[in-house]
Amino acid sequence: MSKAVDIKPSKERLEYLRGRRRKKLLISLAQVMILIIFVAQWEITARLGIIDPFITSQPTRIINTIIRLYNEGQLFHHVGVTCLETVTGFVSGTILGTFIAVILWWSEFLTKVLEPYLVVLNSLPKIALGPIFIVWFGAGITSIIVIALAISLVVSILEVLHGFASTDQEQIKLVKTLGAGKLQIFTKVVLPANLPVIMNSLKINVGLSWVGVIVGEFLVSRAGLGYLIVYGGQVFQLDLVMSSVIILCMAAGIMYKAVVLVQQLFLKSRI
Repeated sequence: MSKAVDIKPSKERLEYLRGRRRKKLLISLAQVMILIIFVAQWEITARLGIIDPFITSQPTRIINTIIRLYNEGQLFHHVGVTCLETVTGFVSGTILGTFIAVILWWSEFLTKVLEPYLVVLNSLPKIALGPIFIVWFGAGITSIIVIALAISLVVSILEVLHGFASTDQEQIKLVKTLGAGKLQIFTKVVLPANLPVIMNSLKINVGLSWVGVIVGEFLVSRAGLGYLIVYGGQVFQLDLVMSSVIILCMAAGIMYKAVVLVQQLFLKSRI
């Protein structure tokens, strides 16, 4: 049996890889340093009275507020409610948007009929529909999820449909000459070519879903991070408002990173 040849990377290749690792490390260090400097200046200026901590809060007060919410058993309750609403709106918006995009791609007539309505709905501020959804679905979690769905749905449809329409026509003509039908064209050419587009729409929908949920919680909610922000503003507890905003940023960042990780794993599995 022949032995496998051990191919070692060249010196230039190793130097290139080391350079990339150094660059990534420097970027990460710069990001961390910016955050540390910002938080430190915020805390110092608040302690020195340069800024009013009652209006701007300060890091130590925010930490104490988060600890208090945890000790009172409210932290995970409010975070869990908002995350549940966001994930539900995100998943339903992505799946339903992709499904409708497939239907529109399948029927050119339907696409031309509905395209003006999709453009109008995309330009319409979805917040204006919030009170209507509350009347239709009641003042509860369902209305919040529907608002999040409304904000992300049309964007998903247009994004995925544009990807389907931009598929290489030469490939489609090739499989047509080989006798492929509409279903085979979609499954063998259109869908595989646009999987990156669908994955990219996931990243877009993350932010849109968070926006929809927080807007819904501003309008009608009894729990969630949006509820804490509104309540804190009403009773002038700016520590609670800032704490909720920071928790919201962390949760949104984690969700976005999770989607990016899924995308990277998916792309690696295709190689």
